[in-house]
Amino acid sequence: MPAAIAMTALSTQQRKRGIMALMITTFFAWGGFFIVIPLVAVHYVDNLGWAAGTVGIALAVRQLAQQSLTMGFGMVCDRIGPKPLICVGMLVRALGFLAMAWAESFTAVVLALLLAGLGGSLYEAPKSAALAALALPEERQRIFSLVGVVGGIGTTVGTQLGALLIPYDFSLVCIASAICYVIIFFQMLVIMPHIKVSTGGQSQMSGLGMVLRDRRFMIFLAILCGYYFSTTQFGLTITLAATRIAGTDAAVAWIYAVNAAATIGLGYLLPRFLERWFSSLSLLIGGTAIVGIGLAMVGFAGSTLGILLAAAVFSLGAILARPGQETVTANLADPAARGTYFGVAALSLAIGGSMGNFLGGLIYGQQTDGGNATGPWILFATIAVATALALWLYDRWTAAPESEPVIAPTATQRRAAD
Repeated sequence: MPAAIAMTALSTQQRKRGIMALMITTFFAWGGFFIVIPLVAVHYVDNLGWAAGTVGIALAVRQLAQQSLTMGFGMVCDRIGPKPLICVGMLVRALGFLAMAWAESFTAVVLALLLAGLGGSLYEAPKSAALAALALPEERQRIFSLVGVVGGIGTTVGTQLGALLIPYDFSLVCIASAICYVIIFFQMLVIMPHIKVSTGGQSQMSGLGMVLRDRRFMIFLAILCGYYFSTTQFGLTITLAATRIAGTDAAVAWIYAVNAAATIGLGYLLPRFLERWFSSLSLLIGGTAIVGIGLAMVGFAGSTLGILLAAAVFSLGAILARPGQETVTANLADPAARGTYFGVAALSLAIGGSMGNFLGGLIYGQQTDGGNATGPWILFATIAVATALALWLYDRWTAAPESEPVIAPTATQRRAAD
């Protein structure tokens, strides 16, 4: 493979082609992930009789392994560029989800999920760093909002395809997921330019030291753990609550359809409208608080309509929070070690997401089996609202640039930033 192209040497056409490749990647990655992951809990709990906490442990192991390893591959991305890592990661993830097709013991499931997690760790930070590098600073909020919509469409296709296939065989769900990642591999080879996302020439360890000494960035990541704990509940405990309340596994497809409809219909337009008056960090704060309201509503949902309304409120919060979180992270990342910044950023998802899966599944299983259907959701909602409050205090304390509306830089400033 030829040497990576520096961002300053990229043409406008190459930038657009790279963003297009990452959009296609987002569609199939979200689609492939959501074909299978929402149905893991349903398959192993409802069909094979596993405890919800056991499934939560398996999913938490995957989450923790993936996000913990992501930091290392983010550092490698600064040296060799994102394209090789993304391509290899897609093939490894395909193998992991393919292995799920025949995994019925706890050990086999964990090993398959670990392989899928390794694939995710290979491409996650490089993909985020590539998008942050290719998108000009003044268009990041718009690009991240559009990526959310594309991901929402992928989620819709994935969940509906998974719901269509699971009545026949769970292995078909896993095979369809693997095919999505193989498609990504080939389109990345053809479309994605081989770029260099970092402007620095320092060693990998000095880049890591730069990130770890960045106090504002590390405090932000620590607070984000609560955000990830809360949002992770959609893929595990909310799906279990939906099937319990509705009395059918099809409820998983229903709540994801609500999520996708909200994301596709509002995911681009609403953040674009609100960014006139609110900063990216403000959108993250408000979105996280609304996620908390949605979680609380699950606890009081006594009907299918109630759980669908709760899913809609949760989705509205996610629509606001996700692009805000990605934009703030991208703006805080130093271009001299962009890949390393996004690799370290994955630690907050590793901690928050794995705890969300593990503790979420454990608390839900124990409390629901004990007759307390409301308690877990009050706790989850409290964590989300507390996170929103912590982010608000962070905004006041740091007086970060993200607290102000984004002002488009001049061409000279853009070249300096690259």
